[in-house]
Amino acid sequence: MQIFLDTANIDQIRQAAKLGIISGVTTNPSLVSKEGTADYEAVVKEICSIIPGPISVEVLVEGTQAMTQQAKLISSWAPNIVVKIPATSDGLEATSALAREKIKVNFTLCFSLNQALLGALAGATYVSLFVGRLDDAGHNGMEVVKDIVDVFAHYQLATQVIAASIRHPQHCVAAAKAGAHIATVPYKVLMQMIQHPLTDVGVTRFLGDWQRISKQ
Repeated sequence: MQIFLDTANIDQIRQAAKLGIISGVTTNPSLVSKEGTADYEAVVKEICSIIPGPISVEVLVEGTQAMTQQAKLISSWAPNIVVKIPATSDGLEATSALAREKIKVNFTLCFSLNQALLGALAGATYVSLFVGRLDDAGHNGMEVVKDIVDVFAHYQLATQVIAASIRHPQHCVAAAKAGAHIATVPYKVLMQMIQHPLTDVGVTRFLGDWQRISKQ
């Protein structure tokens, strides 16, 4: 399973890139607005220069024609951009049109197997299932992820499944067990994934033992 970083914070992306385990980045207008900038293009281009893998960037308009036109513009900003298109009927039509022109699409805001399947059939490179929001609504988000993965495998669909709206490290464990191709995680969750109190205790003990031996 690959790990994407879900953020538009440049400092976080630079720091995560140093770890050598980030394969891509997902952004959205809400994440960009948190950074206090209205220059969407500049932020996206900087992210693309830091991470060579796929960078998912969301369209900011509605309607098939408007989404398709803006998606083409966004995809021209950098060669590693994937355009995020919402899982609506207009979005489905836009995804089909973009796929025919070899523009990669992340079919986003999916909450069901039906939506994910249609996105895959339309030619989306990725479908993003929002696990945390499904959990909030009383559903089991990871069960939906597993269903999507199983169906895609059965029909040999090339579209990759992204477990999105990740809230905590256990979500990442569940995503891996469910067979998700990718989990896109906030920086805080990424840092929590590497932490374990027994590791801290072990490091302290090893260093302490070595210091005692070296003083003899």
